[in-house]
Amino acid sequence: MVEQITPEGFAAWTQAAGAQGTAPLLLDVREPAEWRAASVAPQGCELLQMPMHTVPARLAELDRDRPVAVLCHHGGRSMQVAMFLLQHGFERVANVAGGIDAWSRQLDPSVPRY
Repeated sequence: MVEQITPEGFAAWTQAAGAQGTAPLLLDVREPAEWRAASVAPQGCELLQMPMHTVPARLAELDRDRPVAVLCHHGGRSMQVAMFLLQHGFERVANVAGGIDAWSRQLDPSVPRY
């Protein structure tokens, strides 16, 4: 089962995941045009932008032992990628519920909505 974290709970998730000794990864699976429209740079984790359709081919670039939170526009694509990661041996995977749209509405209104 994929853990669901809200944008408001992301900082606490990052802190808890980082306390286990490995800096967590925020995997943004949106398309490049979406990254240009709106992006986030949260503290306490690394941001990696990897469009959803490229994840299977680039799976070897990801560390299975590292906590990963997946982000998209509204949470649908990120949920699919999170489930894919779990099926491929990743153990600490979370979906950012509501995506970057919820991030803007709940946490940081300076992030543009599109």
